[in-house]
Amino acid sequence: MRFREPLLGGSAAMPGASLQRACRLLVAVCALHLGVTLVYYLAGRDLSRLPYLVGIPTPLQGGSNGALAVRQPSGELRPRGAAPPPSLDASEPRPSPQSSPDADSHPGPTSNLTSAPLPPITALSLPACPEESPLLVGPMLIEFNVPVDLTLLAKQNPEVKVGGRFAPKDCISPHKVAIIIPFRNRQEHLKYWLYYLHPILQRQQLDYGIYVINQGGDSMFNRAKLLNVGFQEALKDYDYNCFVFSDVDLIPMDDRNTYRCFSQPRHISVAMDKFGFSLPYVQYFGGVSALSKQQFLTINGFPNNYWGWGGEDDDIFNRLVFRGMSISRPNAVVGKCRMIRHSRDKKNEPNPQRFDRIAHTKETMLSDGLNTLTYKVLDVERNPLYTKITVDVGTPS
Repeated sequence: MRFREPLLGGSAAMPGASLQRACRLLVAVCALHLGVTLVYYLAGRDLSRLPYLVGIPTPLQGGSNGALAVRQPSGELRPRGAAPPPSLDASEPRPSPQSSPDADSHPGPTSNLTSAPLPPITALSLPACPEESPLLVGPMLIEFNVPVDLTLLAKQNPEVKVGGRFAPKDCISPHKVAIIIPFRNRQEHLKYWLYYLHPILQRQQLDYGIYVINQGGDSMFNRAKLLNVGFQEALKDYDYNCFVFSDVDLIPMDDRNTYRCFSQPRHISVAMDKFGFSLPYVQYFGGVSALSKQQFLTINGFPNNYWGWGGEDDDIFNRLVFRGMSISRPNAVVGKCRMIRHSRDKKNEPNPQRFDRIAHTKETMLSDGLNTLTYKVLDVERNPLYTKITVDVGTPS
């Protein structure tokens, strides 16, 4: 035993210690080599996809509740488990509207509608837009004495995408608003509307699109039916949750008068200069109004049988009342609007049947509306500042 003890200590232990240090050095070199290799690998990769590569969920773009999202082939994010939006690929045109309500909500024969580009959505999460936008300026001077150049106007609104689509870049708006304009032969009025409303709507931090529904042909004008068409067509582009129905000749004078929906149907143009900046009568619901998607569906949309001027607004008011809803309005200061003066349009003379139809709204609202809507899309233009859809809505029966 005494002979073996020196071999276990002193200089006999040195070869083992050297081997241990050599192994540690080798491990360190391997770790360094692995780290350098990983750095070069990641440098050539799309780091925005890193959360998906390692299985980390990404917060949803387009909502304020922190729901999870999945990336679509188009780059759009939607809530996990939610139905995908309709295809907007240019090789797959939007379905053409049919005469039955089912045809309005399900794909049918293709039409000549082109794709509607949506604002790009980044992979990074954004905060929800505040309830009241900090960008609002309040009362504005509205004048109609300077010609409007739409080409220049498009350059002045670079964030507005083709088709009149806009969404805030620095926050996510819960208000996905389709603005529907019934239209025929009012191009100069439309220029002023676009000139004033695009900046206003952007300051209001809305996720919005502009739809000009043009009645083709020379039959009697049917404002309410065009609004129904706008509702159906806009939903084929995007999952709007709010619909603002606006005459083309009305401009708000205060950007605090928000073009969005509320818990009750909203009357926006409450103080028009035409009526001395006051409400002409309590039941008045004309000019500019806003209904959520659910509110609109609850009343079966708007009536289709009001040909010519007048009556459809009161019918719409009656529908809302009969479904237990009430009208919300801004105050008369915030709700001021200016109207572009003009003579009455041809083929839009007062409807002599309007009073009789208004008196029977309760009996007709279930059989006259979205569920009986028929029309044919004739043409679609995706302009830089708006989408124009020309339709044939038929003739009075």
